Amino acid sequence: MLANKFWQTLSRYSFCCVAFCICLVISFKSLASTQLQSRWQQVESLGKDQSVYFYAWGGDAQINAYIQWAAQQVKTKYNINLVHVKLSDTSEAVSRVLAEKSANNNDRGSVDLIWINGANFATMSEHSLLLKQWANKLPNFSYTDPSNNPAVNFDFGIPTNGMEAPWGQASLTFYYDSLAIDGTANNTLPTTLNQLLSWSAQNPGRFSYPKPPDFLGMSFLKYALVMLHQQSDETLKAQLNQPATAQNTAQVLNPLWDFLNKLHPTLWRDGSHFMQSGAQMRRLIGDTELSIAFTFSAPEVPAAVKRYDLPKSIRSYAMQDGSLSNTHFVAIPYNASHQQSAQLVANFLLSPEAQAQKQKAPIWGDKSVLIQSTLTPQQQALFKTMQPHPSALPLNSIKRTLSEPHPSWVNAIIQGWQTRFGVSQ
Repeated sequence: MLANKFWQTLSRYSFCCVAFCICLVISFKSLASTQLQSRWQQVESLGKDQSVYFYAWGGDAQINAYIQWAAQQVKTKYNINLVHVKLSDTSEAVSRVLAEKSANNNDRGSVDLIWINGANFATMSEHSLLLKQWANKLPNFSYTDPSNNPAVNFDFGIPTNGMEAPWGQASLTFYYDSLAIDGTANNTLPTTLNQLLSWSAQNPGRFSYPKPPDFLGMSFLKYALVMLHQQSDETLKAQLNQPATAQNTAQVLNPLWDFLNKLHPTLWRDGSHFMQSGAQMRRLIGDTELSIAFTFSAPEVPAAVKRYDLPKSIRSYAMQDGSLSNTHFVAIPYNASHQQSAQLVANFLLSPEAQAQKQKAPIWGDKSVLIQSTLTPQQQALFKTMQPHPSALPLNSIKRTLSEPHPSWVNAIIQGWQTRFGVSQ
């Protein structure tokens, strides 16, 4: 009897303890949720009726038009005047914030929001130029399913630590003139890096890439570098995700130089001259000087065809061995003059409405960072697509994505390329 009473009493106490713990957890969660709501209400209160200076690359008419659409929306919602400061290179904004910090301008910065990723993020993070722990507190950040989606928590392998809000995803996309390909040797479209080398040798002068440090040219070189190490031993391959050093640079980059030594003699103008930009490369394929080109903005292709900048015979495709892909973000400098207003803009850019609008091919075609399972049926319906343009990248073309190497490899590649191939440029 005593034993039974003891166990009954113990069971009651155990049940009470478990119930208490559950209530405590629920209370903590409720408190955290309440605090986030209270914080966001304060952000909304302080962020309205301000101007936000958004420093973002301005080299694409579709993207510029989308930013203007977003500006109209935040004007209506929050009376925010979103000013797109168009950049030719994101490093211009990085240099501006760095100069302001050097001048002890720590609270009246000229840059409120910046479109950023990769090496520029690494630089700003290293020099403590970004506002911390704000992006992960945006109400719409939950739509990215951050607990199960590392792409929104890491930028080229570097933890974002709440310093960046994801904005979109992009992949290296190739495009070609179908009429020109029909007239080339073997009539075969190259779909791997090795095939591209062979195709260019059989069709000299019909392919090239922009010279570094152009973003597109660097993207092609990084794609080649990653692919060339696919068969390397794991220790060497892992170096791509580590900082470039004096000790590992030669071993990692030598395969790339060997590949380029074979490729360059087959390129446009025998590899003795390189174009300056992706826009120039697009003009060359439009003028039929090139047969194959590439972009990191897939919707740029059908948009150019519709503008008659490219012929109707243009078609897009993804390399079968892999497509270099990354997530791009927006960040707030540590000294931004309108930090709360910038957070309101960033949260809107993460909304289902804004992400669905951005993903539409005629608008921008930039892949959403939102995870569909986190959305309501009504929100999911916003993402229904129309019939794509014949020149657009077919849906689900990208079968394999390739992660960007550590940002430090950008400078290592630029310096090595200039030393070996840049003298005559």
